[in-house]
Amino acid sequence: MSKEETAIFAGGCFWCMVQPFDSLLGIKKVVSGYTGGHTVNPTYEEVSSHTTGHTEAVKITFDPEIMSYQQLVQIYWQQTDPTDAMGQFQDRGDNYRPVIFVNSPEQRRIAEQSRDALAVSEQFDDPIVTKIEDVAPFYPAEDYHQDFYRKNPERYAQEEAGGRDTFKKAHWEKEN
Repeated sequence: MSKEETAIFAGGCFWCMVQPFDSLLGIKKVVSGYTGGHTVNPTYEEVSSHTTGHTEAVKITFDPEIMSYQQLVQIYWQQTDPTDAMGQFQDRGDNYRPVIFVNSPEQRRIAEQSRDALAVSEQFDDPIVTKIEDVAPFYPAEDYHQDFYRKNPERYAQEEAGGRDTFKKAHWEKEN
């Protein structure tokens, strides 16, 4: 019987955060949703109004015997600009802030060590500002937001073209 754990990451628009994790071995499910706010079961419109305190995030259910939390954190860094606290790429505002939400002391230790290693790596000129926070209630987003990259590939490509893909290539792809 396989084990199951969860990881919650916020890195801008949740539409762009599903695909990088969705097809990896050991990933059982990736759900788009809202977390970190004060409203129970918020809607997309409420979160977008910047009045609920929620952040768009993805909740990843994974088998830690196949895919470790440490590997997931490394993949997370490679999807985000960890130097931008007020959003990600074309997505601006507190509901797009980068956060690793941890659900155990072990996840916190791994996330903090990874963030600290990134900070001293000199990979970025600016400070690493991604927050590490305790998990809060996670509310799945409306159905039309789930698996968005599959349901709306043209719109997903437009979102990725808003700077995320270019940034990833510039900062994360190894030079030959």
